[in-house]
Amino acid sequence: MAEKDIITMTQKELKRLHIIKQVLEKKLKQIEAAKILDLSSRQIRRIVKRIREEGEKGIIHRLRGQPSHRRLPRQIRNKVIALYRKKYQGFGPTLASEKLLEIDKIKISDETLRLWLIKKGEWQKQRRHKKHRSWRQRKHYFGEMVQMDGSHHNWFEGRGEKCVLIGYIDDATSIRFARFYAYEGTMPAFDSLKRYIKRHGIPKSLYLDKHTTYKSTAKPTIEDELNNRKHLSQFERAAQELGIEIIHANSPQAKGRVERSFKTYQDRLIKEMRLRGISTIEKANKFLKEFLPKHNKRFSIKPIEEGNLHRPLPEGIDLDAILCIKTEHPVRGDFTIVHNKKLYQILDKTIARKVTVQERVNGKMYIVYKGRRLRYKAIAARPPKEKPEPKPRKIYRPPMEHPWKRSLYGRRLAKEKALLQSKKDREELALVEV
Repeated sequence: MAEKDIITMTQKELKRLHIIKQVLEKKLKQIEAAKILDLSSRQIRRIVKRIREEGEKGIIHRLRGQPSHRRLPRQIRNKVIALYRKKYQGFGPTLASEKLLEIDKIKISDETLRLWLIKKGEWQKQRRHKKHRSWRQRKHYFGEMVQMDGSHHNWFEGRGEKCVLIGYIDDATSIRFARFYAYEGTMPAFDSLKRYIKRHGIPKSLYLDKHTTYKSTAKPTIEDELNNRKHLSQFERAAQELGIEIIHANSPQAKGRVERSFKTYQDRLIKEMRLRGISTIEKANKFLKEFLPKHNKRFSIKPIEEGNLHRPLPEGIDLDAILCIKTEHPVRGDFTIVHNKKLYQILDKTIARKVTVQERVNGKMYIVYKGRRLRYKAIAARPPKEKPEPKPRKIYRPPMEHPWKRSLYGRRLAKEKALLQSKKDREELALVEV
């Protein structure tokens, strides 16, 4: 039995075949078929002729199964795969296509590269299952709310020291700012906020997590309770002085925009630094000045409303005097204070009972009273106190008749009487013998 040919057609081709059969059976005119299929009458005549000669398979396009005339040569495909294995291993198709154009001057679409990599086993299809969460609309204005967080990651892939990336992203525009630090703490947070303010201005609000750097876990003092306020961390106190509203997120998903930006950094930024051999925080921060403008140009969007809610820093305000660690200390009678278990002598005359110690980001320390800096010097060791010579101690010895010694006195008298009696007895005995 002869095998029949199997013809595979698309829905579009089946629809055309049905209409053309109506034309062949004289049930439709060619002009009417052209209007139904949105084709010219000339195309209808050609299709009718092909089906009469070839049968139903004449409806299938002649280029089906044929290689595209726009396909890239095999030599380029082999070169791209070799470059990927040598230089861009682990890069996503989108980032790899960008680097191939930027560094190797090979223009190729990310989808074409994706198909090539999947075919060669260098990439796999990724399916992401996301939890359902309620959607929050972006803020309307640039600077209305800025999300801030720190990301601990192996940024140098073992080539250098461990570090953290403190990142900012505007909620309305997705404009980013970031900087590397050795750790996530109060001083790095102050330094990064200072740099952000100098670049964009003072934002209306900051959206943060509940890291101890940003939210205090200490119990309120008696003074705080009397004033009906919570104990503030140093960062919250500085933000309050600058008029920045602090919003604490209850989950990482609540500030998902900055969390997703870290995923982008961990994919793109790490590989960019790998290509340049960057292995130190100093070089990484220098590279960020080049990386962020390009990144923002590609991924930022226009805000819903035109306007900028970033406030310029008012004149006459010392930003360093706000973004610092402030600690109050009482002044002793000898005009000294104790700070971090060290003793400092205040050199200026002052009537202050309490002074404020400022620890700046640049490592300097100031003692301030009512906005005025006081001169001071560190005391290496406290001089020993002069001890007065001890007075001779007069020992009180109570007499034998004292109540403390009555029992002892009684025993002593009884003993003495017994001795006297025994002595008399011996003397009388001696006389009798004589």
